Amino acid sequence: MTDEWTLKTKAMDIQTVSTALSEETCLVDIEQCVKLEKTAIKIQSWWRGNMVRRTLLHAALGAWAIQCWWRSVQTKMLEQRRCLALKLYTCQEWAVVTVQARVRMWQTRRRFLQARQAACIIQAHWRWHASQTRGMIRGHYEVRASQLELDIEILMT
Repeated sequence: MTDEWTLKTKAMDIQTVSTALSEETCLVDIEQCVKLEKTAIKIQSWWRGNMVRRTLLHAALGAWAIQCWWRSVQTKMLEQRRCLALKLYTCQEWAVVTVQARVRMWQTRRRFLQARQAACIIQAHWRWHASQTRGMIRGHYEVRASQLELDIEILMT
């Protein structure tokens, strides 16, 4: 309600000033002249204040829009960096797991081959020992194109 009253009084003051200026008459009363000048200054300061506030509001809204945009860009960039770091970490982990698996496979195979070689040596020695202690195996065999003739004599001592 006070805002409406100030607007109406300012409008009336503007009309008074504008009619006084349009008539181009010199006001006799100095007090009235000073009053009109003060009123004009008040109106001008009010108008300038409104313009400054409006300009500041537009500038603040523009800055706010830019800040919102920049924050969204930063969020996207951060998310991209996180994804890239995750992919790099995953790739490194898979490389480590692969190398570990290959090394373990190589170690296991080496142990297996050593065990197989040891078993072959033990078997060879056992067979030699068995043939020396159980008796002599003597035999004669011939290989022909169509058949195999085998004569074996086992001597037990």
